[in-house]
Amino acid sequence: MALHRVGVYSAHLVPQQVASRSESGFDANWQPRLTAKPGQTMGVLGKKQPDDVVIVSALRTALTKSKNGGFKDTWAEDMLAPVLAAVCDSVKLDKKHVDDIVVGNVAGNGFAGAAPAKFLAGFPETVACSTTNRQCSSGLSAILTIAAQIHAGVIDCGIGAGVEKLSAPPGAAAQAKAAAKPKAAPKAAGAPANLAGNRKFLEIPMAKETLIPMGITSENVTERYGIKREDQDRLGFESQRKAVEAQKAGFFKGEIVPVTMTVVSADGSVQTITVDSDEGIRATSMEALAKLKPAFKPDGSTTAGSSSQVSDGAAAVLLMRRSRAQELGMPILASMRASALVGVPPDVMGIGPAFSIPEVLKKAGLGVNDVDVYEVNEAFASQAEYTVQKVGIPRERLNPVGGAIALGHPFGCTGARQVATLLPQLKRSGGKFGITAMCMGTGMGMAALFENE
Repeated sequence: MALHRVGVYSAHLVPQQVASRSESGFDANWQPRLTAKPGQTMGVLGKKQPDDVVIVSALRTALTKSKNGGFKDTWAEDMLAPVLAAVCDSVKLDKKHVDDIVVGNVAGNGFAGAAPAKFLAGFPETVACSTTNRQCSSGLSAILTIAAQIHAGVIDCGIGAGVEKLSAPPGAAAQAKAAAKPKAAPKAAGAPANLAGNRKFLEIPMAKETLIPMGITSENVTERYGIKREDQDRLGFESQRKAVEAQKAGFFKGEIVPVTMTVVSADGSVQTITVDSDEGIRATSMEALAKLKPAFKPDGSTTAGSSSQVSDGAAAVLLMRRSRAQELGMPILASMRASALVGVPPDVMGIGPAFSIPEVLKKAGLGVNDVDVYEVNEAFASQAEYTVQKVGIPRERLNPVGGAIALGHPFGCTGARQVATLLPQLKRSGGKFGITAMCMGTGMGMAALFENE
């Protein structure tokens, strides 16, 4: 329903004629409101203290292609429950010790909610739960909510998770095809001729710009900040290249929970499959990417090869107070040290991480080169490239095993998926610090800092 409403309102948008300056008056000279202060961290970097917020387990499903992938006939809670269970089972934690579960989810698409998924995964009624939606950072927001509750003394143990089913709910296509076209409801006396479009926020440029299609916001970033087509293609190529190598090396096996599901073939036959590998990873070349046509406007530079894939998937991160983890004999993978949120102009929402990352660095007293791995969500190569250039991220430290262009971007899942990918990479490389970051639709950026142990 929410996505339908956005579609209705988007019909009232007038295409932005000059991307270098928005209707709201934003241009390349826009500056963020920065509030970070040194020392705004959870615990002290480099010191292990009883009240630290630590990560005990972080796992995910494979990410599958929307509409025709391995999870196309799977309900969202059936993707989520296996990872909720696995983060506990993998470390032999009795699920009764979990105090709260927060699940990030954006599109809905038939998702029954955190509570049914919780019980499906085998958690008792004594475990609290909720669902959160902060667009593409929903998974990280769920993790931060759990971390904040631990830091504040509200809970000792919780799971921050995310799930997104961007494929239609199982059976939806067949139901839609079979359903008779509904008759138009009689018009109420005195009703406006166009009630759906009679919304006051459409009169406010900045509010209206929150409805700009994401692909157009990517084009706005390229034009406003001078991001070249070749640079976008190269970032997309590197994402796929690194993911191909990582998959061949078996790097993803330890973070992926195999899920056995049934799928319905085109002829109606049903078969059981086990989904255990990412479906979007593919070998490509700069030459092949250069041949792709613009995806969002005829004279644009953003293509299918420089955009994140539309995917289905779930991920979960188990966090504890350090003293509680030690009491229960849990392994400690990393500690969560800091996080930051920023607001940016909606029409270039992709620039968010270019400002949230420096905020996290300032809080932690770190320089750009002090961070070993940057997991920056590749919603589009345009915004990821802008972030690299603006922050000065060393390219060899950016998404070392590929990003969303190769792996996929299930909105509510991504923030948790990034952590499940970051921590093993820090272990493999011997790195000390890692950052996850992403932009969010409507104009935001978020980032978080983790310390490897």
